[in-house]
Amino acid sequence: MIVNPTLIEDCFIIQPKIFEDERGYFYESFNQNEFSQRTGIQNNFVQDNVSKSAKGVLRGLHFQEGENAQAKLVRVIKGRVQDVVVDLRPNSRTFGNHFSIELSEENKRQLFIPRGFAHGFLVLENDTIFSYKCDNYYNKKSERGIIYNDSKLDIKWKQINKDYKLSEKDLNLPKFKDLVL
Repeated sequence: MIVNPTLIEDCFIIQPKIFEDERGYFYESFNQNEFSQRTGIQNNFVQDNVSKSAKGVLRGLHFQEGENAQAKLVRVIKGRVQDVVVDLRPNSRTFGNHFSIELSEENKRQLFIPRGFAHGFLVLENDTIFSYKCDNYYNKKSERGIIYNDSKLDIKWKQINKDYKLSEKDLNLPKFKDLVL
């Protein structure tokens, strides 16, 4: 696997080595030993989640706070998304900055997101299947978020020739400046 840092501290792009032939392809999607050797990060994923979404669905920006914070390893199994993370760690040199990347079944990239980040994604193709591994269990009482179109964050969401589809909950998330971290 190839592990590349992003402009956001402790956030990494993982590109697997793909072995293709006339039968199809094979790749190892994650190897903890290799990841730890390349990043110095040790974590233990305890929960896997999968979502299927239509084009235009925007999920996020979500995070869990406190002892229920989660590091995530995200990827697309089918389709394409614009994936976005926001650094919410007050003592980080990249606090308040965001990073965006396209993840797809074609490029097979994955994004490692450490604890202390908000995360969201915009679905760019119908029937997109998104997968994420978490290093902590989901806890509804710890769930928080930031509105996707916060002017301070100034995230450049892709234009898709249709309105974004958000849950009622996501439409009512607070602004970044109103977070108490």
